[in-house]
Amino acid sequence: MRTITTLATGLALSTALIGAAAAESVAIPSGTYASDPTHTSLFWTVNHFGLSNYTARVNTVSATVELDAEDVSQSTLTATIDMASVDTDFPFPDRHDFNAELQGENWLNTANFPEATFTSTSITVTGDDTAEITGDLTFLGQTLPMTLDATLIGFMETHPFTNNAAFGIAATGTIDRTAYGFSTFAPNVGAEVTITINSEFLAQ
Repeated sequence: MRTITTLATGLALSTALIGAAAAESVAIPSGTYASDPTHTSLFWTVNHFGLSNYTARVNTVSATVELDAEDVSQSTLTATIDMASVDTDFPFPDRHDFNAELQGENWLNTANFPEATFTSTSITVTGDDTAEITGDLTFLGQTLPMTLDATLIGFMETHPFTNNAAFGIAATGTIDRTAYGFSTFAPNVGAEVTITINSEFLAQ
């Protein structure tokens, strides 16, 4: 394939994407936070013939966090990934539209499954600025559990551009694409897909 998704994915599932802050409480207000599309990215990586780890991205990801600043474990995350926005940056677009190939029915099948979604079911604080976000990833019509390892990059009570609170996270997770019925070229193109998400969240 060189590829596939994430989300899922993750997804990603996706991917983001994504979580909430870590320490058991955080010094920013509780409330609804939405991902900033200009500072959100979701990359996926899959092994290619045992020779390389092929990496590409999904360009359009939106996510919402309902943040409970007093008890981060009570926060929730939902994310939607536009699978048709897969972007491989294929170096010879005049020879082959690789993005279009991956959108086809043998790969991401975006005509029938245009989106992947992730909905958190639990958030477990694992350190001063880390957490595990477990949730349900729906991809290619299948819903399976997925866990993201999230790190709080930073936060501010007043963002200089929006004058509202903001925070940023990085998160990683893996899915077995074959568990979603997506086995094209496996095992030459790996079954395990790693999803990496970075996002800034802005108070709404």
